[in-house]
Amino acid sequence: MKVAIQGIKGSYHHQVARQLYGDVALLECNSFDQLVIAVAKADADTGIMAIGNSIAGSILPNYTLIKEQGLTITGEFYLHIKHQLMALHGQGIKNIEEVQSHPMALLQCKPFFRKHQHIKLVETDDTAAAAFRIAKEKKRGVAAVASTQAAQLYGLKIISDNIQQVKKNATRFVVVEKTSRNIDGANKATINFTAGHQPGSLGKILTTLGGLNINLSKIQSVPIIEKPFLFSFVADLEFESVSQFELAKLEIGILVESLEVLGVYKSHVL
Repeated sequence: MKVAIQGIKGSYHHQVARQLYGDVALLECNSFDQLVIAVAKADADTGIMAIGNSIAGSILPNYTLIKEQGLTITGEFYLHIKHQLMALHGQGIKNIEEVQSHPMALLQCKPFFRKHQHIKLVETDDTAAAAFRIAKEKKRGVAAVASTQAAQLYGLKIISDNIQQVKKNATRFVVVEKTSRNIDGANKATINFTAGHQPGSLGKILTTLGGLNINLSKIQSVPIIEKPFLFSFVADLEFESVSQFELAKLEIGILVESLEVLGVYKSHVL
């Protein structure tokens, strides 16, 4: 089995892969675009991609990528995120002039860096990759924001630990596959729909879901790329049985202009 992840060994995606599948073969991808294409082309059996963070919010473009490549969400996983500031040994915070990391990681640590105005923040492709390059190229005066595992893997010193804004920081990851399958105990679904243009159309959809005892745990508007300033909605629905969800699809199907199921899967409790 091969799992596609965004980033390299030591990344948070790698941690999720190990939690779900153990010491599995990895396909390391530089971007989420590369990840979904790899799964769509069957270069990997499955993919793991971040979809949102409790501090930074949803990664909306990833929903579009899943839809465009015709992938299906078959699972989810919440990972507690603890960001560490790391650099080559023999350095302290006063020696650091530049910090490199993934933009989402830097965003989650903004308050920490406001206290260190001398540090320049540089966005890179991956947390662990930033740590790897510092170690490989022996960059002094440069630090990375990444996981404890990345520091251990690449032999870096943790200068400051748990520098994220909120200590209870978590990222939601989804498992994506090329084809859908029946998931034992499935109790959650992610849908993408476009509401009608009539006044109150979205309200009717939400009321219908509530009447069917389906919990709407998340709803968010997503830009329709080919139609500027028009939006569809991504929603996470929680239910007790798949048959309950199937009924909901029929009920709201007559209220929407379009409806696509991005995945039916078993929820993960943080």
